[in-house]
Amino acid sequence: MFQTIAKSIFGSSNERYVKSIGKLVNQINALEEQIQAFSDEELQAQTAKFRAQLEEGKTLDDIMPEAFATVREASIRVLGMRHFDVQMIGGVVLHRGEIAEMRTGEGKTLVATLATYLNAIEGKGVHVVTVNDYLARRDADWMGQLYRWLGLTVGVIVPNLGEQQRREAYGADITYGTNNEFGFDYLRDNMKHERGQMVQRPFNYAIVDEVDSILIDEARTPLIISGPTEDKSELYTTIDAIVKQIDDSFYDADEKTKNITWTEDGIEKVEAMLAEAELLETENLYDVENTQVVHHLDQALKANIMFKRDTDYIVKDDKVVIIDEFTGRMMDGRRWSNGLHQAVEAKEGVKIEPENQTMASITFQNYFRMYPKLSGMTGTAATEASEFWDIYKMNVVEIPTNVPVQRIDEEDEFYKNTVDKFKAIAKAIREKSEIGQPVLVGTVSIEKSEMLSKFLDEEEVEHAVLNARFHEMEARIVAQAGRLGAVTIATNMAGRGTDIQLGGNVDFRIEDELGDMPEGPEREAAIETIKQEIAAERDKVLEAGGLFVLGTERHESRRIDNQLRGRSGRQGDPGLSRFYLCLEDDLLRIFGPDTLFARMMNSNLEDGEAIGSRWLSKAIETAQKKVEARNYDIRKQVVEYDDVMNDQRKVIYEQRAEIMDSETVDDVVVDMRHDTVATIVGEACPPGSYPEQWNVEGLKERVAEVLGIEPPIDAWMQEDTLEPELIEERLRTEADAIMDRKIAENDPSIWRQVEKSILLERLDFHWKEHLATLDALRQVVFLRAYAQKQPINEYKQEAFGLFESMLHKLREDVTGILLKSELRIAPQQQQQTLPDLPDFLTGHIDPLTGLDNSADGDGSATREALFGALAGSPRAAAGPGGSVSENPYADMEISRNAPCPCGSGSKYKHCHGAAG
Repeated sequence: MFQTIAKSIFGSSNERYVKSIGKLVNQINALEEQIQAFSDEELQAQTAKFRAQLEEGKTLDDIMPEAFATVREASIRVLGMRHFDVQMIGGVVLHRGEIAEMRTGEGKTLVATLATYLNAIEGKGVHVVTVNDYLARRDADWMGQLYRWLGLTVGVIVPNLGEQQRREAYGADITYGTNNEFGFDYLRDNMKHERGQMVQRPFNYAIVDEVDSILIDEARTPLIISGPTEDKSELYTTIDAIVKQIDDSFYDADEKTKNITWTEDGIEKVEAMLAEAELLETENLYDVENTQVVHHLDQALKANIMFKRDTDYIVKDDKVVIIDEFTGRMMDGRRWSNGLHQAVEAKEGVKIEPENQTMASITFQNYFRMYPKLSGMTGTAATEASEFWDIYKMNVVEIPTNVPVQRIDEEDEFYKNTVDKFKAIAKAIREKSEIGQPVLVGTVSIEKSEMLSKFLDEEEVEHAVLNARFHEMEARIVAQAGRLGAVTIATNMAGRGTDIQLGGNVDFRIEDELGDMPEGPEREAAIETIKQEIAAERDKVLEAGGLFVLGTERHESRRIDNQLRGRSGRQGDPGLSRFYLCLEDDLLRIFGPDTLFARMMNSNLEDGEAIGSRWLSKAIETAQKKVEARNYDIRKQVVEYDDVMNDQRKVIYEQRAEIMDSETVDDVVVDMRHDTVATIVGEACPPGSYPEQWNVEGLKERVAEVLGIEPPIDAWMQEDTLEPELIEERLRTEADAIMDRKIAENDPSIWRQVEKSILLERLDFHWKEHLATLDALRQVVFLRAYAQKQPINEYKQEAFGLFESMLHKLREDVTGILLKSELRIAPQQQQQTLPDLPDFLTGHIDPLTGLDNSADGDGSATREALFGALAGSPRAAAGPGGSVSENPYADMEISRNAPCPCGSGSKYKHCHGAAG
């Protein structure tokens, strides 16, 4: 009570903060008259003036009022749009590295120009991150007019760009692109051989559009670059056939977490079936030898029980295509990880593609936290304000609307079952359509969209369906959703980022109707006619009550519901919103309180009858809060685990950068060789032990295996004064002598390049293997909780040990290859340049469930081994199974049991050695 009274007197902290920014807006407005008097040339010269002021020691904050006033005036002249005062407030919030929550239709795209221009003046690069490629291209073209007019350069990152095009786009003052493109480019850059091949510059400042979608919804799933492993199609098919014979009495399914566990009877049943299929190595299903079979069995069960066709995926052109759970879009080229996609392919009877191995990965949390300054904007962020602060240290500021909101948000209507609900929805839509009121319908899945479409067909209501099957026309359909009597069904608010204007969108109508008409008086007259038609239609829509937003059920997150509601009532327009619910909705069925079900089922609710009450709405909000808290815990857990890997990732990437920047790496190679010798001797001859306790035979084997030499160790053992240090010194001397001989036999500059290439190649190979090991560790570490241990602490401890082990293997590997390989470099190949990067698969994978949440398809790359300069013929491309058509290492003396220098991970005799 006292808090309410105080708030009414002093205002909320958000209101006080916004009011304080008003003083800056007054400074900007005071400059408007002066800036208006500038000629175009004088206004364009402001950019050079600001840069000079920054060089003289002024800060961005010092020049902000004049810079913002400059952008406002330039926008009027170039775009025909003037920033409102509330948009200036939003610009200040963005510049300060905070999140501006602005209602739909308040002009967030224009707001971003203020902070983008100001920060781009420094020339360090500003990244504007969007949710899809369409918006990246649109905003780069649209707002790019303003930036270019003011003397700044603009680039855009979209799929299928060449390396040089990407490098140029990142070199621009302002770069537009999607979160996935930026993240994958970062990973790919850290898989390259030379600094000159990298496309990104050091991070400076990023503005994230639809920040809640990118930093919250998509942040559950890391970005992953992967490559194929061996084909196991027969195994998937066999296990799928077994799972399809299992009924639900043999397992327990949890829809909340999408997890399934076998019952004791189920374990006995599948053990017998797997043994009959000769898939078990031992009798006990959970013996370590059967780990792989158990993994595929669990994935097959999950694919058959938890993943629904037309909801989680569709089958298109004999392929399983994932459906994004947030946007409802098809994600061509994306695949679930850990064998889940293959399990779904086996379930649907389509061609099974090989599994993929992780080459590099990063979470969005750790990617975006690398920016020294990060800000964002959205219509819905307040409900996740605590998470934005906890994870990103970003404050959410609610920006007031330019005109008060006129939309009416009605109470939810509640029905007994889905059929009753959909009948009522269809009837309500028909009634609104008849009076000319446009209706935007939000559904949660393709299945629900198509079901509602059939009900509307029965009511003879003309409508457009916007979901994953038809997303190509997404922006156009949404843009015209405010036309008189229009009915648009959208899955999970597909089309976000496109403004719905009452009466229709002028630009799209001109493009659609006059696209082929040449410039001239006729076209101008036609454009004027379209504008008059839209103005007249807008008046009729306003009279009918504005846009009616209808939700077919509540989403797991209140934020998604608010996104849907926010499409109505833009810029003070009238509007209406209402949600229709029933007992069979997923949210209430899975997460709703039992008392809610009991009370509703015991009431005398007739078929087709609806009720609505504040109590019901409160119960639903409580259920949503539960889900939001659970999802936050999942995201937080992902971050905790990735933080462990992130520390290691930073070390590896920093080492790679140092290697790439170094002229020579001979000092690193020498240290690795000496450390390897010290480790070998230390293992066989522990400090403080007596010679008779030394493992002499083991020492000789390890020296021969790793160093490829056979020194007279038996003769050394006859010496009375022999110490481990002396053995180590002698082995070092012999190894150094071999390397000195090899260097002398070759051009030193080429040899240094060879050392650098091998070092990078083996570093990448062992890092890739380490990632696979950490993936496996993360899958099983949760079982430690049964032993009263904290899984995250166990993961940290083991991951650290595995990292040290990886570095040890790397030192040994590099030393062995350089010592044991005879490298003959053909003169004509000495100037050979680095090969282009081949395409690999990209994904946006949940490490806990294997779900893929990639927003758009792109071609992405990793590196191929750089050994073309080491042999007399170029390296042949390896297929999915690692087979090659020729052996580029035929002239190198490589042990048949040594790792193949191509980086495949196989022994030489099973890889390129087999081809020789």
